[in-house]
Amino acid sequence: MTIRIAMWSGPRNISTAMMRSFGSRADCVVSDEPFYGAFLKDTGEPHPMAAEIIADMDCDWHSVLAAQSGDAPGGMPLWYQKHMPHHMTGPVSIADMPDHRHAFLIRAPERVVASYRNKNELRRAEMLGFAQMRRYFEVEAERSGKIPPVVDSDDILADPSGVLFELCLALGIEWDPAMLAWKKGPHKDDGIWGAHWYDKVNRSTGFGDPPGALPALDGEYAGVADQCRADYEALRQYRIV
Repeated sequence: MTIRIAMWSGPRNISTAMMRSFGSRADCVVSDEPFYGAFLKDTGEPHPMAAEIIADMDCDWHSVLAAQSGDAPGGMPLWYQKHMPHHMTGPVSIADMPDHRHAFLIRAPERVVASYRNKNELRRAEMLGFAQMRRYFEVEAERSGKIPPVVDSDDILADPSGVLFELCLALGIEWDPAMLAWKKGPHKDDGIWGAHWYDKVNRSTGFGDPPGALPALDGEYAGVADQCRADYEALRQYRIV
């Protein structure tokens, strides 16, 4: 039986490093933001490489959902799916994935804003997905009757083996030390947008150093981070440490 893990995060949340981590397991296959094309086609958001992404992907919401809810590619026993709740603007949502094991990856909004603005125009807080992630967390908690696993990027970088061990335990899967390292460069399961977004992780062979102080923001960027803070804190109280 396939175990499907849906890891929900916003952008610039070390989500690709986490995909690399799970992809390093011999028993796991990964999917990189499978609803991204449908989101871009549905919304017309002017993201980098949008036209190329739409042309490259299945952009039908129901078709993508059916694929992600089926058997894992290659018959692998474990399927790690990297998802972003703010991409789910169409007719499907986390509620349509009752057979997945859901987890949530968060990061301090100041760090997210500082990183995101270097890669794309940041026009509004909704582009970072904090409120949507909180809603999805609440939906899954109500559906399952228990608190879904939450991990904070800062905690993972401070203690990768400790936090990932506890995450695996919470997900009901075996811990594998292979999750701590990966090969440098692009990986075969990366979305084509990796050419724009994944330069840092492509230079890595493992998780980075523990983070320093929160970056100083000003003006509209500070305002966006402030708008995200309450949703971040609401999730952070449940994080695995």
